[in-house]
Amino acid sequence: MSDGGAIRPIGADPAVLRVGNASGFYGDRFDALREMLTGGPLDVLTGDYLAELTMLILGRDRLKDPTRGYARTFLRQLEDGLGLAAERGVRIVANAGGLNPAGLADAVRELADKAGVPVRVAHVEGDDLLARGGWGEGVLTANAYLGGAGIAACLRAGADVVVTGRVTDAALVSGAAQAHFGWRPQDLDQLAGAVAAGHVLECGTQATGGNYSFFDLSDAPDLLRPGFPLAEIAADGSAVITKHPGTGGAVTTGTVTAQLLYETAGARYAGPDVTARLDTVRLTEEAPDRVRIDGVRGEAPPPTLKTGLTRLGGWRNEVTFVLTGLDVPAKAALVRRQMEAALDAAEHRPAEVRWTLARTDRDDAAVQEEASALLRLVVRDPDQDAVGRVVRGAAVELALASYPGFHVTAPPGKGTPYGVFEAVAVDAAEVPHCAVLPDGTRIHAQPAPATRELVRLPDPPLPEPLPAGTTRRGPLGLVAGARSGDKGGSANVGVWARTDRAWRWLAHELTVDRFRQLLPETAGLPVDRHVLPNLRALNFVVDGLLGEGVAAQARFDPQAKAVGEWLRSRHMDIPEVLW
Repeated sequence: MSDGGAIRPIGADPAVLRVGNASGFYGDRFDALREMLTGGPLDVLTGDYLAELTMLILGRDRLKDPTRGYARTFLRQLEDGLGLAAERGVRIVANAGGLNPAGLADAVRELADKAGVPVRVAHVEGDDLLARGGWGEGVLTANAYLGGAGIAACLRAGADVVVTGRVTDAALVSGAAQAHFGWRPQDLDQLAGAVAAGHVLECGTQATGGNYSFFDLSDAPDLLRPGFPLAEIAADGSAVITKHPGTGGAVTTGTVTAQLLYETAGARYAGPDVTARLDTVRLTEEAPDRVRIDGVRGEAPPPTLKTGLTRLGGWRNEVTFVLTGLDVPAKAALVRRQMEAALDAAEHRPAEVRWTLARTDRDDAAVQEEASALLRLVVRDPDQDAVGRVVRGAAVELALASYPGFHVTAPPGKGTPYGVFEAVAVDAAEVPHCAVLPDGTRIHAQPAPATRELVRLPDPPLPEPLPAGTTRRGPLGLVAGARSGDKGGSANVGVWARTDRAWRWLAHELTVDRFRQLLPETAGLPVDRHVLPNLRALNFVVDGLLGEGVAAQARFDPQAKAVGEWLRSRHMDIPEVLW
């Protein structure tokens, strides 16, 4: 396999770059890479394999074997897909390198040699800051979120496959667009447009109807196997989001809006290369499965890079008691008193003990499961014994000595380790962002020439409210969609209206106070509301809802995936003109 040679163009058409996605997370549909390569024309195929929890998993893998630390599934996908990509002239860009992009690049070269596929492989490194120290006790991984400059350098040097460590998810797309169009760091509007397109693509089928509020309507037909999305990016940074012909799902302004709101906060969406102004995004449905994104304005990025730290936080255990039939509160109180007494009597009571009663039962149920409520006990402690033997013994010993109908969903085990995620800011100039080209040449990407401190934008004026009229009580989801997600210990809940009239009502009615009333779990937490009129959307950020992040498993829905649907199920007085 040769790594030398002249620089080749990124795509066949200099005016348009067709970028697809084949993975939204480590564990996504295995066949997606082949489907995207064979389903229609592409110039670049990207794959996002990293998340906060994934970094912790890869960190534990690296502890066991220093040669690991990357997403091994990606290699298995390339066993079939590398030859297809080479035949079709499709470049592959993926962050599957995780904590060891150089190791993955070597593994791809070895795979290519065995398969007889002549491809040029490059990688991006410099995000791994663990060795610099100073992170505190027990930190397992420390990775800065890099931008697209290193990816662009690799592609310009003729790389057929580029693997990276921790880059921003959108950088997989924006880096390819930088390479194709030759954008400079000061081309902020173009970069911002590509970042917006990259954010839509990064979670795969969430852009084509997956996890979509109105999945049961014509908005997202044929969800048996939704297709993965692609973007046709133009030189001015505008893009059309679409998918290969004949694939399932749908691309609509609704599905694109939902993904634009996912895991974002205010109008300023900051990244290493550019801060994209989400309040300037315009969406136009040009044709079935074709939604144009344009008008995106860009600003200079912040002077610091987000850096994710993961550490093992301790040990956790849980047991879920099933309470069936009558007297559910009294049954819950009895078993709780019994378990608390056993924990108090232990040599080492767990440092944290949490109880949650989910009233999933209903009266006069014809199915036993529908007559049952769930009482969940979660304990945490730095010592495994404090959450293992104590909890397991106490719960098992109650089998014949507690409430009538006693049983649990599963016997408690010895306890499992849990992780903690923390985000800190690091000066971008101190991060050695490096592109390692196919011939081994190392090019250091320079930080942005100009930066701008990230400041919250004031909310824009609200639309004219609807005239007063009769209302009916009903779920918010009748008139609004939602998508929610996690960022460390915070959750975001994006809510959008489907019509202008619904937006005029939503913008005035769904205040922070009303949000807290509808979702009582947020009542004591900081909640910030951001207004995005172009998307007819409100974005709520709830700090602390997820404790120390997804790896800590602090709540029933640890990634806040369904908080938006919980909000949509809550009842409000909705104007009859919106029904």
